Amino acid sequence: MDHPTPPSEDSSAAWLRLWAGSTEDYSIFAVSPDGTVLTWNPGGERIQGYRPDEIIGQPFSLFYSVPERAAGAPVDALRSALETGRNVAEGWRLRKDGSTFWAHMVITPLRDRGGELVGFGTVVQDMSDKKAAHDAVLASERSFRLLVQGVTDYAIFMLSPDGHITSWNAGAQRIKGYSEKEVVGSHFSRFYSPEDVAAGVPLRGLEAARREGRFEAEGWRVRRDGTRFWAHVIIDAIRENGELVGFAKVTRDVTERRHAAEALEQTQKALFQAQKMEALGKLTGGVAHDFNNVLQVLRGNLELLENRYGRDASAAVRLGNAVDAVERGAKLASQLLAFGRQQPLAPVVISPARRLHAMDELLRRALGETIEIESVVAGGLWNVMVDPHQFENVILNLAINARDAMPRGGRLTLELANATLDDEYVSSLHDVAAGQYVMLAVTDTGTGMSQEVMERAFDPFFSTKPEGRGTGLGLSMAYGFVKQSGGHIRLYSEIGHGTSVRIYLPRCAQEAEEVSTGRVGEVKHGHETVLVVEDDPKVQATVVELLTGLGYAVLKAANAEQALAVVASGIHIDLLFTDVVMPGVLRSTEMARRAMRMSPGLKVLYTSGYTQNAIVHGGRLDPGVQLLSKPYSRSQLAAKVRHVLGNDETETPHNDAGAGALTRLPDTSDVAAARVLVVEDDVASLDAICELLSLIGFESQSATSAAAALETLTAERFDVLLTDVAMPHISGFELARRATVIRPGIRIIFASGDPVPDQHLAFTWTALRKPFTDAAAWSPTSPSALSLVGPSVGTRATRAQYDFCQHVHSRPRFRKRLTMRLLPD
Repeated sequence: MDHPTPPSEDSSAAWLRLWAGSTEDYSIFAVSPDGTVLTWNPGGERIQGYRPDEIIGQPFSLFYSVPERAAGAPVDALRSALETGRNVAEGWRLRKDGSTFWAHMVITPLRDRGGELVGFGTVVQDMSDKKAAHDAVLASERSFRLLVQGVTDYAIFMLSPDGHITSWNAGAQRIKGYSEKEVVGSHFSRFYSPEDVAAGVPLRGLEAARREGRFEAEGWRVRRDGTRFWAHVIIDAIRENGELVGFAKVTRDVTERRHAAEALEQTQKALFQAQKMEALGKLTGGVAHDFNNVLQVLRGNLELLENRYGRDASAAVRLGNAVDAVERGAKLASQLLAFGRQQPLAPVVISPARRLHAMDELLRRALGETIEIESVVAGGLWNVMVDPHQFENVILNLAINARDAMPRGGRLTLELANATLDDEYVSSLHDVAAGQYVMLAVTDTGTGMSQEVMERAFDPFFSTKPEGRGTGLGLSMAYGFVKQSGGHIRLYSEIGHGTSVRIYLPRCAQEAEEVSTGRVGEVKHGHETVLVVEDDPKVQATVVELLTGLGYAVLKAANAEQALAVVASGIHIDLLFTDVVMPGVLRSTEMARRAMRMSPGLKVLYTSGYTQNAIVHGGRLDPGVQLLSKPYSRSQLAAKVRHVLGNDETETPHNDAGAGALTRLPDTSDVAAARVLVVEDDVASLDAICELLSLIGFESQSATSAAAALETLTAERFDVLLTDVAMPHISGFELARRATVIRPGIRIIFASGDPVPDQHLAFTWTALRKPFTDAAAWSPTSPSALSLVGPSVGTRATRAQYDFCQHVHSRPRFRKRLTMRLLPD
């Protein structure tokens, strides 16, 4: 076998020179032992920019920067090549134009056959592109590393294919609480709760990422200290050449976001509930107003009938049943208003413990023997400012609801304790302020409620009871009262284990007031003048008759403008009794303000089935405002009127000089059969008086002179003689003296436009001032009164006076005064 002949040294050198002279990819040149460039190739010209004639004979240190030259870098490179046989280095080198390039330089010593150093062979390769790419990779890796380590809001770490942790960032340490040293090499399932680990939650996440490429979920995770946080997790599968090499896992703590979302959801629910309550509140308010007016007409007329026919047993039972039905309707209307937060509250500072203890007997009677009642009151209990009547109503309603939830009996626990609602608790409640409260908890051991039922429990008319067993207004009424009182109400319930209703009422630091629970007593009468302002004719007529029956003189007006006209007339009025909601531009409150300015001593009592925020603000009656809510009973009307007038006892009517003593106001229903002889020489006035007497239920007969009156008295029996004092031929005094001789026992009333002088007469008499108004309101020095009754003011009453009495001042005052004189005690 023939072997190829190895090239000779001359031929090797020739091949080397040939390669060096033909390549442009490398700069290949020889350097003398002292560092001078001896040869140059095309690659050097391309890479470093020098032509052979420009660089041969120049020191190769030209390729180094000035600082490197000063530091001896070129000499060090040659020395290293001599010592080690080769110097390989990379660095920035200079081109002819001063620009730099990244050079890979290899320097090799060159020796002759005798071993003498003849120079150095240098090969330079331009690696700028590779250097840039390498630097870019390094920069990218560095940036990514800094990014990952600098992110503290996210836990970013790597997992092996089987779920062991291989890297850890600062965010992971902050969120999860572990240092890198503690977790690298451990399985990532340590961040899950034992229950999740047992259920296979961590491995399911890895499997989903392996299968789908990515897994994303939210759930509870556990920190190093054992606390939980709500995590948003992303697991990405990492593959190299199609093979799974691990997972990238990013975890973010979104607990605050979750709380915010929950708070937003709660706020939206609360807003929806508030809007629903607002809409229903407006509806119920309007309905309650009209409904209460209807109930007022019914109740007033039923009590008037009861007063007349109540002695009949059968009629009494039926009237009683009808009154009870009105009471139920009134309660329904009251609950509707309470639910809609339209119930006018009169809050005072109370001790809730004392009010609860005072209800013990009432609750036991209402709940029956099958319900065991337990009251638990914490020591040092704070006071609250609420409407005491409504507070008791809420307790009673909740107790009755609890009773109905325990048909076979059970335990009802009423608990009072101090409580503090902090910022975290109220964060999701848009209408509850953080602070100190008194908690009332009403807890039963009944059937409980489902979540669906609890969500609707406060809705009006919603009930789980059978039809006819309840209105569904108990809880909604409690809800409205609590919200109107600035409090908070919460339901806790579980099917089969019972329900707890917790009410939080704001603490009041003031001392508790003693509030009377009220008592049923004698219906109180009076004699003052009341102006009734009511736009509903039937309600107005009923109220006028009720007040008249209680002895009051009653004026009436259908609206605010008419009421002010009556007050402006100068007539003395003790009480303005006005509806709150009436048609017209002038509001009742403004009318009352103007009326009190015109008559400083005037008292005001409002009445309404719905206040429409006119006298109620913030759920409470304005300070100093008195309100009688419709429908009201005769006794409630009597008590409230006397309370507002400032005297709870019936005043003794005024006795004119010479009149017999009057100790009580007779019941006007007993005078319907009384016959009155009216003597008046002015025909127009005579007709007006007889018409008034007829309108108020008296039988009257007229006479235009004393002679005609004596003739009539001789022929017929009369109970009363009502005569003018100044008449032609025979005065009223003389007529009265003769009448008592003809008809012993007849009652005498003198009517005159002037005060009746004191007369020493042998019979009892009384006087009635013309026109038939309050004597304090009419006098010759009263310009407003004179302008109303006309210029003729003297001993004779004009037709205008009687028309004014009939149409403006109303007949009840006349009826009352006349009755007092007709039926002395």
